[in-house]
Amino acid sequence: MKKILLVDDHSIVRQGLRNLIELESDLEVTAEAASGVEAIKLIRSQKFDVVVMDISMPDKNGVDTLHELKHVAPDLPVLILSGYAEEQYALNLIRSGCKGYLSKDAEGDEIITAIRAIANGKRYISSILAELMTNEITQPKDKMLHETLSEREFQVFFKLASGQTATEIAQELFISVKTVSTYRTRILEKMSLKNNADLTYYAIKNALIS
Repeated sequence: MKKILLVDDHSIVRQGLRNLIELESDLEVTAEAASGVEAIKLIRSQKFDVVVMDISMPDKNGVDTLHELKHVAPDLPVLILSGYAEEQYALNLIRSGCKGYLSKDAEGDEIITAIRAIANGKRYISSILAELMTNEITQPKDKMLHETLSEREFQVFFKLASGQTATEIAQELFISVKTVSTYRTRILEKMSLKNNADLTYYAIKNALIS
């Protein structure tokens, strides 16, 4: 029996996923978390085979939680199940270490298939994600600007675009304000943008934040 942790700030989503998963004889939801902070606490105290997690959450978003998980439980596989389409986040988060990415409007059968694959040590690459990965190889010039960022740069970009200050980001990531400033400069250069307002506009325009 594979043990699953559900991480989503909407209880109705968690309940729907629980109902779907518990129809399967080999899968069991053993815990739920409404935030990234709560998820990390559970992972430190319990054993899970798979984490199914959203991106947009209070306290600690999915991008940050995924990054911390690599240190807390590096072998614990994560399936991102998000309201954002694959085109917006999937490539960045696969590079950051998640084992699969699906949009929340994926069919129930596909969600179960993805959970099973990841629980058994495989990646789950949806048809949409496979196409994105193929395009990245065959048409590298067509990359979206945020897809050119490194894992850490993307994490800082997401925070800056969401309106956080350099001091807040430094405190959350346990780095200096100067280091945040260095990342910010690098991000703006890579994305050919001028300031934080441009980052926020880009993120909203490309539906990376709402």
